[in-house]
Amino acid sequence: MQEAEANEGGKKKSSLILLIAAIAGLTVLGGGGGWVVGMLIAPKIQSAEADAAATEAAAAGAHGAGTEEEGLPHISTEANGVVQLEPITTNLAYPSESWIRLEVALLFNGPADVTMSESIHQDIMAYMRTVSLQQVEGPRGFQYLKEDIQERVDLRSEGRVSRVMFRTFVIE
Repeated sequence: MQEAEANEGGKKKSSLILLIAAIAGLTVLGGGGGWVVGMLIAPKIQSAEADAAATEAAAAGAHGAGTEEEGLPHISTEANGVVQLEPITTNLAYPSESWIRLEVALLFNGPADVTMSESIHQDIMAYMRTVSLQQVEGPRGFQYLKEDIQERVDLRSEGRVSRVMFRTFVIE
């Protein structure tokens, strides 16, 4: 009887060792396979990054050094008739502890007028100080706000600005 128990214990130990060896072998095989696939793909990624860097350098040379901010150049340039206004950050009329941040770009019908853009910027900021949180809640409130700002810009620019484009709109 002791011999049968000893054989059974030996079988359990040898099957456990075989299982651990099989798992370790599969782990090494999987890691090696992943490394091989990674080495096959890595040169393609490095060449794509090099191509992107070369394209970016060429774009910087063509557009000049001052037209680009960390990364991609802005499409809103005065040459395109688009002027991106400085971000507008102000508190709302009610509740006064709520803040709003708004980034707007103006699309001019002809050449961009920077002095008019600054005047419009100040007008939008003054208007935003009169708006309450309840007026801009929900999609309908946001649509009304956009229409109100477009109307104010039309009046201020005398029709020279064809469109007001909202870039960001955050209420805190």
